[in-house]
Amino acid sequence: MSVRNSLILVIVLLVSFTLGACGQNPASFAPQATDYSQAAHWLSLPATVKAVDVFYLYPTAWQKTDQSDPNICEIDNSSMLKGSNVAFAKQATAFETVGNIYAPYYRQEDAVYVSKLSSAERDKVVGGIPKLDTFAAFDYYIKHYNNGRPFILAGHSQGSNLLIYLLSEYMKENPQVYDRMIAAYAIGYSVTDAYLAKNPHLKFAEGPDDTGVIISYNTEAPTVSAPGNPVVLPGALAINPITWTREETLAAAEENLGSILLNGDGSIVVDGEGQIVPAMNYADARVDKTKGVVICSTADVEKLSPGNQLVGKGVYHGFDYPFYYYNIRANAQNRVNKYLAGS
Repeated sequence: MSVRNSLILVIVLLVSFTLGACGQNPASFAPQATDYSQAAHWLSLPATVKAVDVFYLYPTAWQKTDQSDPNICEIDNSSMLKGSNVAFAKQATAFETVGNIYAPYYRQEDAVYVSKLSSAERDKVVGGIPKLDTFAAFDYYIKHYNNGRPFILAGHSQGSNLLIYLLSEYMKENPQVYDRMIAAYAIGYSVTDAYLAKNPHLKFAEGPDDTGVIISYNTEAPTVSAPGNPVVLPGALAINPITWTREETLAAAEENLGSILLNGDGSIVVDGEGQIVPAMNYADARVDKTKGVVICSTADVEKLSPGNQLVGKGVYHGFDYPFYYYNIRANAQNRVNKYLAGS
C-alpha cells in the first residue's frame, strides 16, 4: 500500500471513529452518581427507633497528598473514610439523642485546590460530582429509608455548601418533602441575603422555636488575620448558637450548655470510661451582623486557631460544632418538639 493510500485510510478511520462517538448518547460520558443502594456507601445507616430522622453531610475530610492526585476523591478514598468518621463523632452525634442519623459517603473536593479558584469556579466544582452524589443519596434516603418521617438536615463546611443546593433545588422541586423538614443546620458555610432572595420558598431562623428554617453561623475570634475566612461570603447571616436569636447581644460562656474539647487529631476528649465530659463556661457567643459571623471571645486563639494557608488566625471553623455542641442538641430537640406539636 502506498504512503498516500495509508494516510487516506488513517483519515477515514479517524473520521469514522469521531462520527461513531458523536452518535452515542452524551449521557454515557457524564459522571454517574454513587450507588446508594449499597450499604458500604453510607457512613451511618441506623436502626430506626425514633420518630425523627437526621440527614448529615460531613465537611471536607481529606486532602490531596500529591499534586497529581484527582481534585475530587473516590468514594472509597481511605483518608476520606477516616476523616468523615472523625467529623461524624464531633458533629453528627450532637443529634444522636434527637433522631435516627443517616449519613452518606460522598465524593468531595480538595479544599486546597478549590481555595485557589474564583467563587464561580468553586461553585462549578462543588456543583458537579459532590452535588451529584448528595442529591442521589438524599433521594435514595427519602424513597427507601425515610418512610414519611419528619427530618433535620445537618452539615458543616463543604457538607453545608451541599445542603445549600439541596435546599434551593431539591426542596423547591419536592415541596411535599420540604414540608417534613424540621430545620436545616447548615453550619460552617454562608447563607446570604442574596441566596434567600433567589429562593423565596426558604427562610432563615429568627428564634429558637421556628421550624422549616435554616440555621447557620461561622465562628470567629474578635480579630481575624489574613487570609481571612474563606467560607464567609458577603451578606452572610448568623444566629447565636446559645440564645438562638439574631440579636447582637452577648451570650456569656456561663449561659452555654456545654462544649466538647478536642484532641490534636480532632477526636473528642473523653474520661477514663470513654464518656464525653461537657466543658462548661468555655465559649461565649455574640452575633456580628456587619461581619456576618458569631464572635467567640473566650477561647484560646493561639492554641485553637493559629492560622494557616487556607484560613487566618482567629477563624474557629473547626469548632463551630464543638464550642456549642450541647446547645445544638437542646435546640434541635426543641424544634422537633415544636414541629411534632404542630406549631
